[in-house]
Amino acid sequence: MSAFGLRDYQLDAMNRLNNGSILCGGVGSGKSRTALAYYFKEQGGYFDEDRYEPMDDLHLKDLYIITTARKRDTLEWESEMVPFLITRKKEEAIYTNHTVVVDSWNNIQKYVNVDNAFFIFDEQRVVGSGAWVKAFYKITAKNQWILLSATPGDTWQDYIPVFVANNFFKNKSEFIRNHVVYNHRVKFPKVDRYLETGKLIKLRNSILVTMDFKRQTVSHHEDIYVNYDISSYKDLIRNRKNPLTSEPIKNAGEFCYELRRIVNTDISRQIALMELLEKHSKAIIFYNFDYELELLRDLCSNSGLNVAEWNGHNHQPIPMDKESWVYLVQYTAGAEGWNCITTDTIIFYSENYSYKIMIQSAGRIDRLTTPFTDLYYYHLKSRSGIDLAITKSLQTKKEFNKSAFAKKHYFQNN
Repeated sequence: MSAFGLRDYQLDAMNRLNNGSILCGGVGSGKSRTALAYYFKEQGGYFDEDRYEPMDDLHLKDLYIITTARKRDTLEWESEMVPFLITRKKEEAIYTNHTVVVDSWNNIQKYVNVDNAFFIFDEQRVVGSGAWVKAFYKITAKNQWILLSATPGDTWQDYIPVFVANNFFKNKSEFIRNHVVYNHRVKFPKVDRYLETGKLIKLRNSILVTMDFKRQTVSHHEDIYVNYDISSYKDLIRNRKNPLTSEPIKNAGEFCYELRRIVNTDISRQIALMELLEKHSKAIIFYNFDYELELLRDLCSNSGLNVAEWNGHNHQPIPMDKESWVYLVQYTAGAEGWNCITTDTIIFYSENYSYKIMIQSAGRIDRLTTPFTDLYYYHLKSRSGIDLAITKSLQTKKEFNKSAFAKKHYFQNN
């Protein structure tokens, strides 16, 4: 292990990085520290088991880290900087005139005028052609940069922004013109096939640096099947009316939402959850919807459990000082950017539509520093049509398609 605590596979990845690379490693593989080690080396620093030399203070590039709001707010990057003697606090810095910025993707446009700096883009967010991607292009044209990702692109279109930023293509239009064939028999843009994929594979391999990470943990995933109100479920499909308002359901999103409400609020699911909490004194529970949060709050408080939350409403820390606790986490708010090594248990009260989100969520306890060998993941689900369809999508590493599911069940948008 090196002076900065880097393992062999991290050192190997660091030495293969170049400007414009994508550092790809599973959740918990230590991408942040590897990226900082690459920055340290690129700025004239040197380290091995026996020797340490600081960065070149005279020619040191400013460091900008664009990450998730949660990682910024919890100061996770700051803790990773400590071994490298890098800090955002100028009064404590050993390097003079050195700017270090950690900010969220929401604020990326603030940095489009930065020049001759080093950017670490944490957690892949550059997909499509929106404001973030446009800002990404402006920044990468004038600065040194790398991008970190736990889940590389699923399709070639996911790589377009990085390909363009690396000057492989002039713009998105050139990529599409040379490599994409659309299916013109449908009303919306749908890729039929890609052309010259051999060239695309070479381009991807030239920038993708994968970390040869061998996990020491063993993940145990268990499906816990529960019941659901079949009568109410069938009534909603047949009548297509919101059971709470009796108004006609307006679209596929509402259709799926109300089906899931029927399924997720069933008493059998609540009983199964409480049985799991009797076996596991410390557990993280992931959920999707606000009505689930209210239900989970009531269940836990009525049982006298120590409860904390991370969601769009509350940002509470895990109650580490308690012998037993439950941490309620909403997927969108807390699927990434934090970790916990004091429990070996995650309960998915309901599954998320996104495979990537599920992988990120599971990684909250699967860390390099966890003292546990066996990790337990419980998936509460029913044999309802919508739960089975979500499971099938996740098994194929795809995002659940609400519109396709609604159409299959004879639902048509008004």
